[in-house]
Amino acid sequence: MKTKLIKVTACNSEAIEEAADIIKNGGIVAFPTETVYGLGADGLNETACADIYEVKRRPPRKPLSLMVANREMIDEIAEVSPIAEELIKEFLPGPLTLILSKRSSVPDFVTAGEPTVGIRIPNNEIALALLRAANCPIAAPSANLSNEPAPVTAQEVYQSLNGKIPLILDGGACQFGISSTIVDLTHDKPVILRKGAINDFDIISTLKLK
Repeated sequence: MKTKLIKVTACNSEAIEEAADIIKNGGIVAFPTETVYGLGADGLNETACADIYEVKRRPPRKPLSLMVANREMIDEIAEVSPIAEELIKEFLPGPLTLILSKRSSVPDFVTAGEPTVGIRIPNNEIALALLRAANCPIAAPSANLSNEPAPVTAQEVYQSLNGKIPLILDGGACQFGISSTIVDLTHDKPVILRKGAINDFDIISTLKLK
């Protein structure tokens, strides 16, 4: 497989549509977010998500989180609690992934059999344009082989995945260069599972936790 690398802006609808068509047809593309580059496929398509695991050499026990374009799409894939609503209003779009109880629309394969799903609305115009064009939740772990550093430029993605995926959208260097913060909201109290681009104190302050 030959991997295309296309420089793109949010206004470059032709490149965005090409990437969206690949996703709609069960393929995988790499694209920028504000955190790191993501390796994206239709998050409700088990076969496409299986290809993500294969390309990344990702352990099957690790679930995939889903990116969505807007608040309405969250309701289609997850149950939103009042606490989740607070964090959504404060931090999304942004570099925060929320672990919520999933709806039946999300295949168990995608969540590694867990009854929960990670969701995020990225704060990146290229990523949002791709999500709107594909019109589906996109499973998008970092666009690298497992155990490699998460890529912050398209060239890093190319070095890792050249020949393994059909298309990389080059949107320049990522804003933060570190992964999103992950907060699990499926227990009695919120649990920060991964420190990332959003400061823990900001999350705690929002929820008024002691």
